[in-house]
Amino acid sequence: MRSDMPDSDENYQDRILPKVSRTFALTIPQLPPALRGPVTSAYLLCRIADTIEDEPALSPAETLAYLQRFKAVVSANADPSALASDLARRLSTQTLEAERELVSNMDRVVRMTAQLNPSGRAAIGRCVRLMCDGMPQFQLSTSLQGLTSASDLDDYCYYVAGVVGEMLVELFCGYSPAVAQQREALYELATSFAQGLQMTNILKDQWEDRSRGACWLPRDIFARHGVDIARLTPERYDERYAAGLRELVGIAHAHLRNALTFTLLIPEKETGIRRFCLWAIGLAVLTLRKIDANPRFVSGAQVKVTRRAVTVTRLLTSATVGNNWMLKRLFERAARGLPLASGSEVKLTGTARMRAAMEEEGTPVPPLVPIRTGALRPDLKGINAS
Repeated sequence: MRSDMPDSDENYQDRILPKVSRTFALTIPQLPPALRGPVTSAYLLCRIADTIEDEPALSPAETLAYLQRFKAVVSANADPSALASDLARRLSTQTLEAERELVSNMDRVVRMTAQLNPSGRAAIGRCVRLMCDGMPQFQLSTSLQGLTSASDLDDYCYYVAGVVGEMLVELFCGYSPAVAQQREALYELATSFAQGLQMTNILKDQWEDRSRGACWLPRDIFARHGVDIARLTPERYDERYAAGLRELVGIAHAHLRNALTFTLLIPEKETGIRRFCLWAIGLAVLTLRKIDANPRFVSGAQVKVTRRAVTVTRLLTSATVGNNWMLKRLFERAARGLPLASGSEVKLTGTARMRAAMEEEGTPVPPLVPIRTGALRPDLKGINAS
């Protein structure tokens, strides 16, 4: 039962969420009440892990050590207050004040997570464990030279976002028997859904990332166009860079089409879960449109979706949330003109890692479901794939 006490852990989660994520503060309230608390707790735990990963004052070895301690905290094998106190002394002013506050109050989020049912706790714990083990692999090689290959980008997106997609499937299925009937198919598309959102953010925030010495763009894609991404600067625009950027936009677009397929697998009566997914997809597609239309952008603010577009997206998807045909048409209209990678270029990463993690903890593993080419390209005729 929801507490009205102003200092309750649940109220704290509700207060801190919009300070650390405007997007999730918008989408999580659309979920059914029984899912809002667990998904909020899960997101905040992932945000703490991400804050540790991004803290520039920590060496790679220190980051790894703190992430391992955090993993133990989430597994109820370590004291959250001790870790919070140690981290608070190390976080620099480059970490947002809201994130520093969240770290200092991690014990509240951990307590909320501990109240969940065993399957929910296991799903969140698995997500945090994979994230904390995977992210440091990339910090060791973070530089302005970017990632080596598109395959490395797939792996990076899996550890920072794909694991969240898998966790959400488990939480959704635990909530709704009707959703659980689609569990296997949802698992197969969950990481692709998450990668579409993550790639959109990577492209949007690339110049801000570079300003702090990081680049998550894959070298091999830009090298094919004759571009050395280590030499990229916002002041020197290069048409060859625009060609590489457009190729990545096409890959992200294809992943977002998988995201739509994922959402349409959710039973029509589960309107809250559908809105949670659809609003994120709609905003990502519109962001890709702005990036593709303005490859000369030099900051994320220049390709940010306007408040009016956010409002229109919310209204249109809410009005058609139970109509699959109309949702496909809306996606077609929003994505018109975007480049589109072929299905063979879009990898569904993460399933093997997820299955291994589940087997390790003794959780029943869903059978593999073959993904047909049609799942990569839902019936959205008229989109320009050139």
